[in-house]
Amino acid sequence: MNIILSNASTDPIYIQILNQIRQSILNGELRPGDNLPSIRQLAKDLKVSVITTKRAYEELEKEKLIDSVVGKGCFVSGANQDFIREQRMKRLEEKMMEIVRESQALSMSQQELLDHLKLMLEEEPT
Repeated sequence: MNIILSNASTDPIYIQILNQIRQSILNGELRPGDNLPSIRQLAKDLKVSVITTKRAYEELEKEKLIDSVVGKGCFVSGANQDFIREQRMKRLEEKMMEIVRESQALSMSQQELLDHLKLMLEEEPT
C-alpha cells in the first residue's frame, strides 16, 4: 500500500490517509480479507503519530470498510459491498458526465455518442 502525504494539502493527515486507503478499497486494489499494516507500523512508515493512523483506521471502521480483530490486526471488510458498489457507481457517473460534456463540446449527437460507445464495447474483450 502506497500512501503519499502532502504538507501542502489543506486536509489533515488522518484525512489524507483515510481517503487514500478508502480509494484503494473502492478501486479494488485492496480486496476483502487483505491485511492492512498495523496502526503502529503505518505510523512508523509514514513518520506520523500513532494517534493519526488510529483515527484514520477508526473512521474506516465506522464506514465498515475495514474490520479490526484484536490481536490479529486490521483487514479489509467484505461486509460493505453495497457501499463499495455505490461509490464506484458514483465515480463511473462522474466520468460519464465528463464524456457527455466533451461530446457536447464536439457537437456530437446523442446517437453518435451511443454509436461510438457501442463500437468501443464491441471492440473491448470481456
